[in-house]
Amino acid sequence: MVLPDGTYVTPSAEQIYLAAVEGQASDALPGRTSAAGLPVINFSRYPLLLELRIEARQGGAADALCVTPYAMGDRIAIPMVNVSSRVADHVTTGEMWYPLARGALEEVREILSRAGVPEAGEINLKQYLTLLQLASKYPAIRDLSGDAASALRQRATAGDTLPAGFVGTLYPYQKDGWQWLGLIAAQGIGGILADEMGLGKTVQIVALLVAEINAKRGPCLVAAPATLLENWRRELAKFAPGLSVLVHQGSERTGLPRELGAPHVIVTSYDTLVRDLVLFRAVEWNIVVLDEAQAIKNAETKRSSAAKRIPRRVGIAVTGTPVENRLSDLWSIADFALPGFLGKRATFEKTFANDERGAEALEPLVSPIVLRRKVVEVAGDLPGRIDIPQALDLTKEQAMAYDEIRRAIQAEYGAAATLVSLTRLRMFCAHPSLVEGIAGDPAAVSRKYARLCEILDEIVASGEKAIIFTSFKAMTDLLVEDLGRRFAIPTAFIDGRTAIDERQLTIDRFSAVSGSALLVLNPRAAGTGLNITAANHVIHYNLEWNPAVEDQASARAYRRGQTRPVTVHRLFYADTVEEVIDQRLTSKRALASRAVIGVDGGEDNLADIAAALARSPVTRGADRVSH
Repeated sequence: MVLPDGTYVTPSAEQIYLAAVEGQASDALPGRTSAAGLPVINFSRYPLLLELRIEARQGGAADALCVTPYAMGDRIAIPMVNVSSRVADHVTTGEMWYPLARGALEEVREILSRAGVPEAGEINLKQYLTLLQLASKYPAIRDLSGDAASALRQRATAGDTLPAGFVGTLYPYQKDGWQWLGLIAAQGIGGILADEMGLGKTVQIVALLVAEINAKRGPCLVAAPATLLENWRRELAKFAPGLSVLVHQGSERTGLPRELGAPHVIVTSYDTLVRDLVLFRAVEWNIVVLDEAQAIKNAETKRSSAAKRIPRRVGIAVTGTPVENRLSDLWSIADFALPGFLGKRATFEKTFANDERGAEALEPLVSPIVLRRKVVEVAGDLPGRIDIPQALDLTKEQAMAYDEIRRAIQAEYGAAATLVSLTRLRMFCAHPSLVEGIAGDPAAVSRKYARLCEILDEIVASGEKAIIFTSFKAMTDLLVEDLGRRFAIPTAFIDGRTAIDERQLTIDRFSAVSGSALLVLNPRAAGTGLNITAANHVIHYNLEWNPAVEDQASARAYRRGQTRPVTVHRLFYADTVEEVIDQRLTSKRALASRAVIGVDGGEDNLADIAAALARSPVTRGADRVSH
């Protein structure tokens, strides 16, 4: 404004209000008469409040999230482009002038500063999440973005080309997941990858790790249940052969931080993470991944506390069941991925009741940091059958016990060994109690059984059904007795002891169960002629020497009438007779796919039997045999 003497002044809203409405003079405005030369304008006595709106806007190649301050009054919403200037404490629209409420402008500036937003306009995911955090303290923040997670995922920075050094292909939804992971990693924030079982969470993480190592941001750490360490080692070797990977486990693990931080990726168990916490805290990690992150759902446990104390640039939690029992499960997992985002636990539990209404209220808050796809949602991308072979490590003690049995068979049979002579080894791999009479919790003495329980945890949490194949009667009895009690769901079996006319009735009862149920089957007694499409999970607890027997067993669920993709889990111990069987099955299937006639995998393959007796879990290297 130019005063009569030619002086230029920038009056505040308060000065304008006093001069134009109250008629009070000031140094900047000498009185009401000073407004006489202005265009016709009406001055409001009533100040407007400020509201900071987060909105999704369309434009260009993808949606964007924007934050805009609005001056709000009775049926008035005036967008403000610039709140940093000195004259931003009032607004005009048409012939009306409005002052802003005292302190409103300062509050908005403080919010934007705390969120790292230099000015109104487009914001990134990190800024958006910070604004969501601040919303509980500042009522002026209003999120009108709708499905903000989708808008932000479309702006992922990873691009369509998979990172150099990643060997493999991704389904479209997996590529979306990798791009989302790349986005949150690039912005230095964490997230939760919560795809359902069978959708390939591990391969998406491997693609992220390759990209991060390419970017030279530092070493990465993967913590997982001990049952999954060998599987992680193999997946990294398969999809990222150029990365240096160290499994930090067992008596041969390093005690020096510089050695721990030297490889590209360290893989360790939760128990080792707790035991070696001081060592892990001495390394500045780039990405820390928690696989089966429901392991930290209880915030009071040592493993939860240890995981959250690891220094990291980005934390990624991987779990198919982010909420197992209570919404506070998700709070604890998110407290690792994005510390402080969901506030203090006590406040969280008061705000979000552990019921459907609480979950609905929580959904929009966590959707930007949780990526969850269900099988039914991406079924169009998937084959009808998803095979998940999973290699496991024997413990050091069990590897030695297995090797003792193996050497005894070698000494007794030598080159004359037959498939029957391998039965004791196969039984030991099914469960040590089948040959050693071990009592107690079967999951405590067998990593394979523990992994089975981990898989069933997710299946039962999803309300789905599974069929489990084992060829040993003693194992069938153990499974039926323990799993039925452990999961409190109907559990039945069909094997040679089941009368022919009872078998279909057993399947009918299994199919009629509303919710989860388990059916334990012998692959020879129940591997043909039965239709069990109520189950969409097949678990081969011990592998069959003849690939045709296994395929026929899997076809009980994967057959005409099945409306969902079927996930086939195959569990086997590395460097044992079971791995020879797995390799044999793979080669026989490959041969059958090229042959005019099928290959039945005849059981008289002496070379494979000899290979099984030569394979030892002890002599392959102490650094990969773990406690």
